[in-house]
Amino acid sequence: MDDVFRALADPHRRLLLDRLYAHNGQSLGALCAGLALSRQAVAKHLAVLEAAKLVMSVWRGRAKLHYLNPVPIREIEERWIGKFERRRATALAALKKGLEEMTGG
Repeated sequence: MDDVFRALADPHRRLLLDRLYAHNGQSLGALCAGLALSRQAVAKHLAVLEAAKLVMSVWRGRAKLHYLNPVPIREIEERWIGKFERRRATALAALKKGLEEMTGG
């Protein structure tokens, strides 16, 4: 999970993930389009994302296509966000129940 957090810490890598979310299965050239980064810099960022398993690559002929892998982000959500969300939902349900008891509803 440390690799995922390190990969997500960089704004350029988050931008690449956003681009893959919008249009999955892009080549390096397509991902570079419109960015103020060199092709080599984008390739290095993609390597970090692949090492963190946030991006998977598949060769289609001579083109290497990059795909977003949401599983590591989902694991973060389950471990770090979900448990806090459950507490809030439980507190809201208790508040609702208490208010209903007070108002007779």
